[in-house]
Amino acid sequence: MTVDYFDKLQQLRAGTLDPADFAHSDHVGVAYEALARHDFVEAVAIMSRGITTLATAAGDASKFNATITVAFMSLIAERMQTSPHDNATDFLRRNTYLTEPAALAPWYSRERITSPMARSIALLPDRAPPTGKPPAATGSRQSDACRQPE
Repeated sequence: MTVDYFDKLQQLRAGTLDPADFAHSDHVGVAYEALARHDFVEAVAIMSRGITTLATAAGDASKFNATITVAFMSLIAERMQTSPHDNATDFLRRNTYLTEPAALAPWYSRERITSPMARSIALLPDRAPPTGKPPAATGSRQSDACRQPE
């Protein structure tokens, strides 16, 4: 079954998206569609408002995390510019590590990314990947590069 990420983006913007129908991979696909149609700042604003509304509808507005949202939007936007793809589905297929919640682990410690401050403002990373490049650019195995340390 093919997911219509543009339709989910429209639902997210309208506040009609069912929280139960919005997996992490859907976040990435919808972010792709927002970035494909809007400049970066507007796309981040759209996703931030939508995720906040969705979290509130799910009964936990504190689930929104500004650091995670901005960092994922930056990573997705960079990969959109540097990796070949035809559409959101193809992009996800070619960048599977982005669907792993730990994709930001090379840049952020668990303590920093889950801190109360990270929920309200976009914090800068407290780590640098060993090569200084995103895991996808190093050719390393993504599942290992993105694991959160124990």
